[in-house]
Amino acid sequence: MANLVLIFSIFAILSAIQGILAVDYTVTNTAGGARFVRDIGAPYTLRTMNASTSFIWRTFQQTSPADRKATQKVSSFIDDMDGVAYTRGAEIHFSARYIQSYSGDVKREFTGVLYHEMAHVWQWFGNGQQVPGGLIEGIADYVRLKAGYAPSHWVGPGQGNRWDQGYDVTARFLDYCNSLRNGFVAELNKKMRNGYSNSYFVDLLGKTVDQLWRDYKAKYATA
Repeated sequence: MANLVLIFSIFAILSAIQGILAVDYTVTNTAGGARFVRDIGAPYTLRTMNASTSFIWRTFQQTSPADRKATQKVSSFIDDMDGVAYTRGAEIHFSARYIQSYSGDVKREFTGVLYHEMAHVWQWFGNGQQVPGGLIEGIADYVRLKAGYAPSHWVGPGQGNRWDQGYDVTARFLDYCNSLRNGFVAELNKKMRNGYSNSYFVDLLGKTVDQLWRDYKAKYATA
């Protein structure tokens, strides 16, 4: 199925509580990706893009269109490339090679990666101000964690060397912060719409991020 291109699209009509907004989703299998077609499929991908958007809006407490990016179309591509996936704007690119070579439950893995990448589509990035890259990736993995798609190889709570180490380490730390103040991650993301400062942690939790990290490590320290 070389050079096979499958393009599908659907409209996600959201409930009244979220506001009336249609998002168009497309999937393009540029690589031919035989295992993607067999074990995942474009229809499943489209449904998951729709479901993940709704989940992310709830997680970020973006209850109205005014709270969100004005993104009307999100496109996914199954490409012949190295790595796992990346997002640029409202385009998500998955590696057909990774899908083909994955030895476990590839559909579950794909779903978790999709939730992570869809979080990048919808999260805020500090409005041009410098944001720790590890925090950006940690928020995306926090979404994956809360959606129930954390893989078995992730670190456990309390592990890692720095709060902004990124990915699973930062996701676990953010989950701890959210346990101190329900909705913390949503509020942090909202603040990042206009800028970024480590002082946001003080604003929301009353402690510096470094003190929160020490508290977090102490909570999960073994005897």
